[in-house]
Amino acid sequence: MSLSTPQRLGIGVLLAAVMLLTRVNHFGIVPDASWAVFFLGGYYLRPQSRWAFPLGMALAVLADWWVIQGSGQSFWAHYCVSVGYWFLVPSYLAMWLGGSVLAKRQRGLAWSTLAWLVPVFVVATSACFVLSNGSFYWLSDVVANPTLAGWGKNLGDWYLPYLRTAGMYVAGAVVVHVVVALVARELAPAKSALAD
Repeated sequence: MSLSTPQRLGIGVLLAAVMLLTRVNHFGIVPDASWAVFFLGGYYLRPQSRWAFPLGMALAVLADWWVIQGSGQSFWAHYCVSVGYWFLVPSYLAMWLGGSVLAKRQRGLAWSTLAWLVPVFVVATSACFVLSNGSFYWLSDVVANPTLAGWGKNLGDWYLPYLRTAGMYVAGAVVVHVVVALVARELAPAKSALAD
């Protein structure tokens, strides 16, 4: 996929805005898009990964800090901010790498790209979920007596909702991507005719 630097920057700003707007109310009417944002960031911003991923992580932590502090609680004393919180870095990296893998496999508007999207997305989201959920379950003080059976129940309760939420956002991005690509394809002959 050939995007110009301004196009990539525009996509990066859009993804950051979506994450900020949805992350401030994690369980609100509009669910948190962070997982999908990191997946899409890996897809669209792969060449800028060296700075784009750390910037995305910093933005996510800053949003959490703002929400927690804004609620009158101390960021460092909040139940979500335990040793497990820092496992969000490898969790979100799993999503980013999934998007990067898909970007390497994509062949324009081809069914083969869509065929790669589903398994790559599911594997990346599953890795992200196991890392984030497992670190919270096993390393935070929220669960008094963690057990494998308890973690299994926790996984069963939360896996599909998180997969569905991230999938909803990625599916929406796929629709926008296809529409923009089709419009650009239609406009390309008109531009070349004007240049002649």
